[in-house]
Amino acid sequence: MRGSDYAELRAFAAVVRHRSFTRAAAHLGVSPSALSQTIRALEDRLGQRLLNRTTRSVAPSAAGQALAKQLLPVLDELDGVVDTAFAAAGEVAGPLRLDVVGVAIPHLARLVPGFLRRYPRVRLEVTSNDALVDIVALGYDAGVRLAERLEGDMIAVPFGGDLRMICVAAPDYLARHPAPLHPRDLSDHACLVTLAPSTGTPYRWEFEKDGEELRIAVDGPLISRDRELRVAATVAGVGIGFFFEDEVREPLARGALVQVLADWTPPFRGAYLYFPSRRNPAPPLRAFVDYLREAG
Repeated sequence: MRGSDYAELRAFAAVVRHRSFTRAAAHLGVSPSALSQTIRALEDRLGQRLLNRTTRSVAPSAAGQALAKQLLPVLDELDGVVDTAFAAAGEVAGPLRLDVVGVAIPHLARLVPGFLRRYPRVRLEVTSNDALVDIVALGYDAGVRLAERLEGDMIAVPFGGDLRMICVAAPDYLARHPAPLHPRDLSDHACLVTLAPSTGTPYRWEFEKDGEELRIAVDGPLISRDRELRVAATVAGVGIGFFFEDEVREPLARGALVQVLADWTPPFRGAYLYFPSRRNPAPPLRAFVDYLREAG
């Protein structure tokens, strides 16, 4: 195989995995125009279109899907051979692709600097995504999700400590509306609603006390997945919000928000790093798992 052939195939694989010329170009360290020319050269050489392009998306054609099905495992195996060679020489090297739920990003940020200082030849790529995705099909080495969203055939490693979701409101709002004493009282309040990432429907707020578990449908003047927007609206006194405790720690500390229904929101087991049990992890992933366990 010529060097240009290999470069073209890696370029095609990157576009298929990222479903974007811009993201694939950033991953490969080239410009989108240069990447587009490389793909066009491959299509011209093979005599068929491999990618269907629109102004907003890119997806493999039938021929592209057939090529990707055979090509991606071969490239992964080749990368593993190279990484193993570095590992045999006592050096961990190669790509590490993680798909991480947003609430786990702060813990990841505490881990990454030390990990990359220890393993400078690892190329870490992180995607933040609250929806549950097929990490194998999308070419990720591992994902980070909350415990209840893990699949049964995955190896799971604790990622960070316990989490807690809490109800908060601005003092101004509570001055105008009596604080709820029971989760069912929320039906009488304006609430800032988010959407469940898996279904796109309004998320039911979850509560637990003395063995009783409740999932409460709430309603209010704002529905948005954007956390910053919902926090701002809650601080402004628009209504009651429901957030991970870390997401509102700062406005709570300065008194801009007050917690309500505290006895109904106990901590719960947080996030896990997960990856397929049927696949031997590549050296960068093994090193990251070891580093995660070491960090505690």
